[in-house]
Amino acid sequence: METSTKTTTNTVLTPAQLLAHWQGHRGLTRRVIETFPENELFSYSIGGMRPFAAMVEELLGIAAPGIQEIVEKKTVELKEKLNHENSKEKLLAFWDDTTAKINAYWSTMDNVDYNRVYLSFGTYEGTVQSAIFYFIDNEIHHRAQAYVYLRSLGIEPPHFYER
Repeated sequence: METSTKTTTNTVLTPAQLLAHWQGHRGLTRRVIETFPENELFSYSIGGMRPFAAMVEELLGIAAPGIQEIVEKKTVELKEKLNHENSKEKLLAFWDDTTAKINAYWSTMDNVDYNRVYLSFGTYEGTVQSAIFYFIDNEIHHRAQAYVYLRSLGIEPPHFYER
C-alpha cells in the first residue's frame, strides 16, 4: 500500500485575483467620483453624512498606506485629509496615484503571510487578510452612500456590477 505525503491546498483566490477584484472596485469608485458634479462632490450630504469627497479622502488614507504597512511591517499614520482644493481633477489624480502605489506594493507581496496578526495603523487588530478585506468592504460601503447621493440628485450612478 502506497501512502501519499502530498499536501494539497484549496485556494479560493490567489493574491493576483484578490488584487484584480479590488482594482475592479477601485475602477468603479473612480467612475462614481467622475459622475458627481464638482460642487456636490465636496458639499452635498444627506442625513448628517459626510460629503462623498470626505469619504474618498478616507479611502485614500487607508488603501496605499495600508498595503505599505503590510509590506514594510511598519506602522503608518492614518491621514484622511488631502490638499485637493475642492477640485475633482486633483481628487482623481490622488486616486490614480494611490492605484499605482497599491499595484507597486502588491507586486512585492509574494512572501506575505495573509494570516499574520498585526495592528493596522497601530490600532485595529486583525490579520493581513482581514485588513485587506476591510479596505475593500469600506470602499464598497462608502460607494453605496455615494449612490444614494447621486440618485437623490437625479443622477444615474454607474452600474455596480460593471467592474
